[in-house]
Amino acid sequence: MPTRLDVVTLRGSDRRPLTGGRVIGPVDPAERIEVSVVTRSRSSSARAARIEALGARPLNRRPHLTRARFREIYGAGMDQIGPIETFAARHNLEVLGADPARRTVELSGRIEDLGGAFGVKLERWSARDLEYRGRTGPIILPAELGPVVQGVFGLDDRPQAVAHLRGPATIVAPPISPAEIGRLYGFPSELDGGGETIAIVNLGGRLRPAGLHACFDALGLPTPNVVAVSVDDSYDGAPEHAGGPEGDVTLEIAVAGALAPAATIVVYSAPNTDRGFLDALTTAIHDQRHRPSVVSIAWGAAECEWTQQAMRAIDEALQAAALLGITVLAAAGDDGARDQVDDGLAHVDFPASSPHVLACGGTRLALGARGVTVETAWGRVGSDGAGGGGVSNVFRLPSWQADVGVPLSVNPGRRVGRGVPDVAASADPAAGYQMSVDGVVGGFGGTGFVATLWAGLIACLNQRLGRPAGYLNPLLYRRTNRSVLFRDIAHGPSDVYPARPGWDAHTGLGSPRGGVLIDALAVPFRRRARGLDLDGLGLDFDFEAE
Repeated sequence: MPTRLDVVTLRGSDRRPLTGGRVIGPVDPAERIEVSVVTRSRSSSARAARIEALGARPLNRRPHLTRARFREIYGAGMDQIGPIETFAARHNLEVLGADPARRTVELSGRIEDLGGAFGVKLERWSARDLEYRGRTGPIILPAELGPVVQGVFGLDDRPQAVAHLRGPATIVAPPISPAEIGRLYGFPSELDGGGETIAIVNLGGRLRPAGLHACFDALGLPTPNVVAVSVDDSYDGAPEHAGGPEGDVTLEIAVAGALAPAATIVVYSAPNTDRGFLDALTTAIHDQRHRPSVVSIAWGAAECEWTQQAMRAIDEALQAAALLGITVLAAAGDDGARDQVDDGLAHVDFPASSPHVLACGGTRLALGARGVTVETAWGRVGSDGAGGGGVSNVFRLPSWQADVGVPLSVNPGRRVGRGVPDVAASADPAAGYQMSVDGVVGGFGGTGFVATLWAGLIACLNQRLGRPAGYLNPLLYRRTNRSVLFRDIAHGPSDVYPARPGWDAHTGLGSPRGGVLIDALAVPFRRRARGLDLDGLGLDFDFEAE
């Protein structure tokens, strides 16, 4: 522990034990681990203003930044990286690398040295039938690093997030293949995502080619072009076995590959820790080789399960994605307003609660009599979960949500906050996606599939545009006749926030009218697309023609 007087507490770095956690012993002080040190962002006010300006422009007129230009304007400089490298040398830590665009310096060292450098005591903890290396309290920095460092990740290796994927479930209604679900949502048959790259953030597992091919064979579809990227040495020691995160990512790829079969799918796999989550996301966003235009995140946790430093760093990464023209989709959760927290309060899932992602909620989609499609909110009937949603306890109500009637929080204080989700699609595993993974055939569900479905739709939109759409939230919410773009889901089992006409905390604006949505967004103001009369549809784009 530091004995100097010239130290500062790293804001937002406090860690609490997991519920029911207890110390079970010391860590090996000689064990070597790695951490990611994230520098403070530059020009935050200018960045926010630029994102707001982007959101107001039509998709074919957005001046997105190149990755090189973003690094030049917003990346970390040597005035930030240099002091961290000096600090590392002073504490016998090795600098593994520095990425200015990601504002990240990776360090390696013995636990004893890292604990002393950052003023923390690392111990072995047990909670929730798992063991982890943990700490409590804040991180301590030398005063000279106070203005430089925003976050330090990797000291604590507890599991950070949950995959919002479920199944197989007890089938109430016949499951539907991913391709058929796309047809029901009006995905244009002439668009296949060709030329686009979809990134999938994967935590705690590895991609298994044999299982992937078997899954697509069962669907009767060709296996798409899939690339695996290991982040933070995620493949070292990762077992190759059926089920778990390995099966989860296969299912995500199956949905994306069925709906955008010509797109390249890049899977960024990292350990399920706060460091792994952040590093996988920033690696995908700043990947100069694969250059994804869409990122799908099926993982998350209630806002109260994150440190402030982690939420701040991830939200700033999402802001970077908006500036670069990357659309990020995030699952809103599969446990209703409780979001797997038993404290009697309502919670929303992060990163879905960030205003810089398109948060994806869940519906129950089933084929009724005579082929009629019936779609309701995914609620608490049965035991197969419920779509997450509600009001953020962290993020303020965005201006583009001001007129949709986001309710006050049901929690004490009745906070005005960001409403979750934004959009929805089929997620109930009891009437889910018909797929096969690891020899298990059945209906699968979860809002993680909704994020991937929307990622496939955005890839098709980008193909139609000939350029990335990027940050969509302001444009989607500005439509005065939103029923043209979305199927309003006004009924279904209610959680603490009721399903209702218009935006609600179960399904957001609703599920997509795929082809109409693409036509409306891809065509400049008051133009026609393949015979679609946008004026006749009553759309109000709310910006000037250019």
